[in-house]
Amino acid sequence: MKNILVTGSVGQIGSELTLELRKRYGSDHVVAGIRKTLPEGELKESGPYEVADATDPEQITAVVKKYKIDTIFHLAAILSAVAEKYPQRGWDVGVNGLYNVLEIAREYNCALFFPSSIGAFGPTTPRDNTPQDTIQRPNTMYGVTKVTGELLCDYYYKRFGVDTRGLRYPGIISNVTLPGGGTTDYAVEIFYDAVKHGKYVCPLSKGTFLDMMYMPDAIEAAILLMEADPSRLKHRNAFNVTAMSFDPEILASAIKKHLPGFEMTYDVDPDKQAIADSWPNSMDDSAAREEWGWNPRYDLDSMTTDMIEKIRIKHEKGLY
Repeated sequence: MKNILVTGSVGQIGSELTLELRKRYGSDHVVAGIRKTLPEGELKESGPYEVADATDPEQITAVVKKYKIDTIFHLAAILSAVAEKYPQRGWDVGVNGLYNVLEIAREYNCALFFPSSIGAFGPTTPRDNTPQDTIQRPNTMYGVTKVTGELLCDYYYKRFGVDTRGLRYPGIISNVTLPGGGTTDYAVEIFYDAVKHGKYVCPLSKGTFLDMMYMPDAIEAAILLMEADPSRLKHRNAFNVTAMSFDPEILASAIKKHLPGFEMTYDVDPDKQAIADSWPNSMDDSAAREEWGWNPRYDLDSMTTDMIEKIRIKHEKGLY
């Protein structure tokens, strides 16, 4: 990777991945692709940025040609809960946007990273230790776009030789980017409310287990996969990756070790609960471990310690 474009660079993963790529590959070699405007801050000040809406192929093409892009991290997407409210928009960004970027990658010989999700699975998928290769019949628009994206990336690799690679991310927990409409966002919101208010009202029910990952591991996984020797990649796209699996009660107990007075109650959101119930409890990520050395650094306890420390600092500075 020499010259990199990150679409969706202001999103949950993109905002932090872009900065990490700039640290590793040089600020001038990583372009932040934005849809409209870029807020003031480190992302804007640390390197180049360009309007690059994935649904507008001319914009993407112009950026690829201007910066001689050889690698695209395509992160533009509409998250699960929002995509259910606006399914047409979810399809347009999730599928048409990816198709545009794949065509550009084919024409300009770019490698492409595409993030899939546990949302690509459905209620008929095995819930526990979900295999790398298994039935995928999602019942959400978000899931449909992710399965379609996995298949498109496989096709472009096999048919045109485009160097496509991707991960099936679990829920991502970050102390930097606030939640943006995902079903697993409760696992971020709970930390902010715990530090600020000492209590949290959970929208998912007790016993709802979901795979999760701390943002530093999510970023490392994407970069590690794109740097991997392609000859080792048997699956190439849609690798299961995970770091931990817990339900709200287990997460609350981990928080109480640091904040003993913390209290959690429930007000279940039926729409989010239905989505969560269609996703796995835990995934088997042995293929990622074997083919390119995936190994997360954070477990629940170490993540909780770091989250509370970082969010306390933000709260003391009045940043949220």
